[in-house]
Amino acid sequence: MELIPAPFFIALFNKTKFMPRTIAIGDIHGCLSALNALLDAIQPTKEDTIVTVGDYVDRGPDSRGVLERLLQLEETTNLVALMGNHEEMLNAVLRREMEPYSWLNHGGVETMESYGFSGDLSCVPKSHRDFLDRMQDYFENDTHFIVHANYDPDLPLSEQPSDLLRWVKISNVLPGPHFSGKKAIVGHTHDRQGEIFQVPHLTCIDTYCYGGKWLTAMELETGMIWQANPDGSMRAII
Repeated sequence: MELIPAPFFIALFNKTKFMPRTIAIGDIHGCLSALNALLDAIQPTKEDTIVTVGDYVDRGPDSRGVLERLLQLEETTNLVALMGNHEEMLNAVLRREMEPYSWLNHGGVETMESYGFSGDLSCVPKSHRDFLDRMQDYFENDTHFIVHANYDPDLPLSEQPSDLLRWVKISNVLPGPHFSGKKAIVGHTHDRQGEIFQVPHLTCIDTYCYGGKWLTAMELETGMIWQANPDGSMRAII
C-alpha cells in the first residue's frame, strides 16, 4: 500500500465533511507526528466526535506533546478520551498510589524524558493531571461502543471490570459479540505488522505506531480508515 501525502485526504474529506462524524483513534504512545498528520487529514469540526482509545503515553518519543495536543483538541471538537492501562499506571504514580518501577519498565522512562524529569514529578503540569482524572472508561452510541482493551459480552458497559477494560488483550481472550448487538472498537492488542484486526463484531485499531508501523483512525459511520506512520506519512485504506 503506497504512502501518499495528507492533501489527498483533505480533498477527500472536503467531499463528505458536512455530516457529523464519530472517529476512533488507536493507541498513540507518544507518536505526536503521526497524531498531527491524522488530525490534519481528518480536520475534525466542532460537530464531530473524536474518541481516542487510550495509551497516549509511554514507549514513543513525545508523550507530553501528545497530551498537550489532545488538550488543544478538546477546545475545537467533541473529544472523548478513554483511559488506557498506561494512563492508569501514570495516574497511580502521580498520586503516589503505586511505586514507579513497573510503570518505568513499560515505557514510563520515555514519558518522563518527554517532561524533562529531573527527580520531581511536578514536571507533569496540573492541566495534564486533570486530563488524566477526567478520562472515561468507554464510549457508546447507537451502533458501536469503544473500550481500550476488552469487555465481557454479557455485562453492560457501566458494569465492566476495570482490569478487563484496560489490561486483557484480545489475543488472550477474544470476546464474543456484546449482548447489546453493538459492534466493538478496541485498542491495546497491537499487530506487529501494522494491520487492523477485524471480525464481524469487533475491530482492533492498535496498529503498532510506536514500533514503526501505523497510527489508525476509523470513522464509525462509513468505515473509512486513515493511517499515519511515526514520521507523519499517510496511507489510504478506503
